[in-house]
Amino acid sequence: MKLCFATNNAHKLSEARHVAGPHIDIVSLQEINCFEELPETTNTLEGNSLQKAEYVYTHYHLPCFSDDTGLEVEALHGEPGVDSAHYAGPQRSAEENIGLLLQKLEGKTNRAAQFRTVITLIGLTQEPLLFEGIVKGTITLAKRGTSGFGYDPVFVPEGHTVTFAEMTMSEKNTLSHRARALQKLQAFLQNHSAGR
Repeated sequence: MKLCFATNNAHKLSEARHVAGPHIDIVSLQEINCFEELPETTNTLEGNSLQKAEYVYTHYHLPCFSDDTGLEVEALHGEPGVDSAHYAGPQRSAEENIGLLLQKLEGKTNRAAQFRTVITLIGLTQEPLLFEGIVKGTITLAKRGTSGFGYDPVFVPEGHTVTFAEMTMSEKNTLSHRARALQKLQAFLQNHSAGR
């Protein structure tokens, strides 16, 4: 089964391919010659995820899934949320995003947070399908670890003492928000192909 993942983010692609396994051929936007900026103009993860998947399916006629992910910090009333990628500005710098987050949390004792991913799949059923993955955890006082991407160096998932950036991809894939959403997508795809 061939599916487009509406991203060119190498980290996300490799995470998705790792979880999906050998029977699902996941291609990137680049591989289908889609080089335009995908629309992300809604103020929710669900809306952005749907918007991107719809765009690719409408213009490239290939079943497609898209994700939108946000880090939701309790003490900041859910910030950065839908603005996670460009929290510190349009340059989308992970360094600056983390810097701003830690600055806003200075002096706060409540460091509870959750990563939430929403995946939308279009093209295999009449209606778009949504799959959500959540992992709860806490924000550290400083960056730790060099693996992963985004906010991984400051997020410790519940039940663990290390950040996502201190884990291997295999370890992170057993519990990450995106992995959880991808596993739900994978379960659907397996049932779908078995039922054909």
